[in-house]
Amino acid sequence: MIALYRAGRSPLHRAPAAAKLVALAVLALAVSLAPHTPWTAAGSLLAVLALFLLGGLGVVEFGRQLWRAKWIVLVLAASQLIFLGPEAALLGTTRVVAVVLLAALVTLTTPMGELLETLERALEPLRRFGVDPWRVAFTVSLTIAAVPVIADLSRRIREAQRARGVRLGAHAIVTLLVLTLRHADDVADALTARGLA
Repeated sequence: MIALYRAGRSPLHRAPAAAKLVALAVLALAVSLAPHTPWTAAGSLLAVLALFLLGGLGVVEFGRQLWRAKWIVLVLAASQLIFLGPEAALLGTTRVVAVVLLAALVTLTTPMGELLETLERALEPLRRFGVDPWRVAFTVSLTIAAVPVIADLSRRIREAQRARGVRLGAHAIVTLLVLTLRHADDVADALTARGLA
């Protein structure tokens, strides 16, 4: 779900990272607290689409990010359908998807370096309680960097199993876990070698 930054000159691209993160929090809260009606659900998605257009990203990118959220939609809709019924499932899922798309919009219009610098500055008051803002931001950046690596490992496992005619199953999950832990060890060794761990 982590979107890659798309360079641009839109008002959203030019806005400071801190302002976008505050706006994301406020809009996410507004979407969550709005009355549960089909109109507010549809309105929240239309508002997010309007922001994608304002950011110069267009309907195609909106659709691409919506497609990336398909598993969130599927799991959320299925679980809410079972426990809450169809209308609540539709409204609840729409809200979550709107917030996920808003978060994607922030990452699409903000370089990751700016987001991490903003996070580091925001955590500065916690230094007096023993929190190292640089280490927290660095950990977040490592986590973000690991997501595409793990996604690539998963893709390679699926391709290898399909090539062998093997069904995807628990073995694939174990293999992914082993490869992920091996990657984590490699990263830890590299950090230690550079004196960062």
